Amino acid sequence: MKYNHYHKRNAIKNYFPIPNEVFCLGLTYGELAVYSYLMYCENRKTFKCYPSYKTIGNAIGMSKNTVRKYVKSIEDKQLISTQPTTIIKKDGHKQNGNLLYTIPPIKEAVNYYYEQQMIQLEQNIQQKRIQNKLKDHAQKHPKKAV
Repeated sequence: MKYNHYHKRNAIKNYFPIPNEVFCLGLTYGELAVYSYLMYCENRKTFKCYPSYKTIGNAIGMSKNTVRKYVKSIEDKQLISTQPTTIIKKDGHKQNGNLLYTIPPIKEAVNYYYEQQMIQLEQNIQQKRIQNKLKDHAQKHPKKAV
């Protein structure tokens, strides 16, 4: 089969960038899917977008509640920030709008990830020290049988 019959792909058109570092952050498939979709929707000049949970869910095959869960999760990991919006209906009443998503530089999320890893490591070391002290204490002071 000859492959030279395929059209060349335009390196810019119909593609969007995903930072390489995102694959080092231990994201779940759901977090990665939501983040990728937000990157797809992002305005490249303002780094913002505002798709609804329903729109995101339809695009990546998730329910609104599942999307909401992953949005919260990637926000906690500092991959995105969200801001509530309001809209004014034709009858003049205010109503909640979609979230406004801002996608900061990936370096911020990577730095946060490594800070969290260091905190966890320090906690693990401290826990191990306590366990060792308790073990030493138990060996030095065995319980006396009654």
